[in-house]
Amino acid sequence: MLRNVPPAPDNAGVFSQVQYLVQYLTAITPAVLSEVLALLLLLHPLLRGLALQLHSALTGSYVPGTHSVVFVTCLNEHIARDIARAIMDRRLAACVNILPKSSALYFWKGELEESTEILLLVKTRTSKIGELFNYVRSIHPFEIPDIISLPIEQGNPAYLRWMEENVPRH
Repeated sequence: MLRNVPPAPDNAGVFSQVQYLVQYLTAITPAVLSEVLALLLLLHPLLRGLALQLHSALTGSYVPGTHSVVFVTCLNEHIARDIARAIMDRRLAACVNILPKSSALYFWKGELEESTEILLLVKTRTSKIGELFNYVRSIHPFEIPDIISLPIEQGNPAYLRWMEENVPRH
């Protein structure tokens, strides 16, 4: 299948070797590509992400989990707007929705509490989650901010591309 491919230089690192291989993979048929991707997945678990990214680049399909929705609760609309604006100013999200008041029941220090909260829906790259969590924790007034993320498995392809374009990788 890849008999005519010259080997990568011996001194090339794993990333360089993979880049070298990608040059040749773009010229093969989809059936062979599927076999190569399956082989990559079986050879090394760390290559799974790379194989999925390669498949996405070659086929234009979305890789489930590339983006996430982060839920952040806030005490009031003023705090919610400040946090949303701060997230956007740092380009940590493509979009932040500020949802109206909701009631919350929760245990705090052993007592059942009830409060009104504002919910932020933050749409971002999954690779930005750690940075986003750390930043929100640093500016959020709650002792233990409610920050939870869920990966996006599917979505409108045009919207997912828009998210990709509006949140820098690094």
